[in-house]
Amino acid sequence: MWREIGDREAGKLRPSSFSNRVKSNRIQTLQLSNQKEIVSPHRGAINSLQVDLTEGRYLLSGASDASAAVYDIQRGTDYEGGGAISKHKAIFVVDKQHENGHKYAVSSAVWYPVDTGLFVTGSYDHHINVWDTNTTQVVVNFKMPGKVYRTAMSSLATSHMLIAAGTEDVQVRLCDIASGAFAHTLSGHRDGVMTVEWSTSSEWVLVTGGCDGAIRFWDIRRAGCFLVLDQSQSQLGRRPPVLQRSATNKGSTAKPLLASQSSFAKARAQQRKHTNGNGAKSSTSKIPVKGSMKQRLHPGMLSSQDRATAHYGAVTGLKVTDDGMYLLSAGSDSRLRLWDVESGCNTLVNFETVRLQTSKPIQLATSPNSPLAFVPCMTAVKAFDMWSGRTALTFRGHYEHVNCCWFSLQDQELYTGGNDRQILVWSPSRLISDEVVNMMI
Repeated sequence: MWREIGDREAGKLRPSSFSNRVKSNRIQTLQLSNQKEIVSPHRGAINSLQVDLTEGRYLLSGASDASAAVYDIQRGTDYEGGGAISKHKAIFVVDKQHENGHKYAVSSAVWYPVDTGLFVTGSYDHHINVWDTNTTQVVVNFKMPGKVYRTAMSSLATSHMLIAAGTEDVQVRLCDIASGAFAHTLSGHRDGVMTVEWSTSSEWVLVTGGCDGAIRFWDIRRAGCFLVLDQSQSQLGRRPPVLQRSATNKGSTAKPLLASQSSFAKARAQQRKHTNGNGAKSSTSKIPVKGSMKQRLHPGMLSSQDRATAHYGAVTGLKVTDDGMYLLSAGSDSRLRLWDVESGCNTLVNFETVRLQTSKPIQLATSPNSPLAFVPCMTAVKAFDMWSGRTALTFRGHYEHVNCCWFSLQDQELYTGGNDRQILVWSPSRLISDEVVNMMI
């Protein structure tokens, strides 16, 4: 660390690189926090967790007892041990007793990305509620055709206020907060949609995972999905850097042109051979076939690609990396897969053998400062290196299955919730953090 500080003082290390190294070191020392405790008011399993994206201060949770709660994770409500331990009780709870509360389990709870004035809950009672945080009243309600498994809102959206909802119905529905109605539906899955995730590089791209084992990419401005991931289509590791790819493409532009010209010449020769000099016959027979082939080549319509699967079983979790280049997926086949979003290929990262829940969706998390992916694995949470597949860290503290986790970028803290009704906080080691703070001062 002292060497890095010296490099930073000498100008050899950029501020962003120094910050990333400090944060990465803090993540490597995550352990069950002995300074912060979340006092859970829930009487059922914790199904969803999210820290707001604007201030990084308020934690939202949803549970199986049909309740949702909000906590201030920066300012404690009580202190113990001479102020060494801060306890964070819920600022407010909305449950069955509320006049507009859910009747059954809350499966998903997400913040409105722009500010903390609104939050969204989805429930097994077939309803999605949009809540006013200040008044704790429902301002918009959407009636869904079945149990709501997952809801999501785009953190990049400036042109729409859409909630993507995955339910036990085969169609993905987009709910518009501005109008209070369904914008449109996305059809393609052959079974319920267990998880939905917005792209982190485009406000128009949505990724969905279904119980049919398919992962589909949608551009919500057009009909039909434009990509269906196929586990048999693979590439080894990550794609080459942009500069290297551009140099390779420049050197290889001539060959594809020659190849395409030769194939075109062969096609013309075969066409002349079959027509026996009758040009009219060739034009009338070839044009419809060419047009139909062009239509069939749409990935969402071609039957062989439309039936492709990403997992042997339901897709239970999705997480797009912060740069939008890769997608991590989890399935009921207890497999983790890392996908290249641009090529749509499986990167063949061999993740270590794990056991994952099969009956309900799980919430994955990633860290932008290190190549770690946090995955609920039964009663533990494991942090995998996304490029080697090896287990870097294991977090054990829950007594029952873990359902969700959320990584807070602001404090490099991990929040986990499980069937034991507890929300645990995993913080960097205090000794390490104090040392780093002293060095930075």
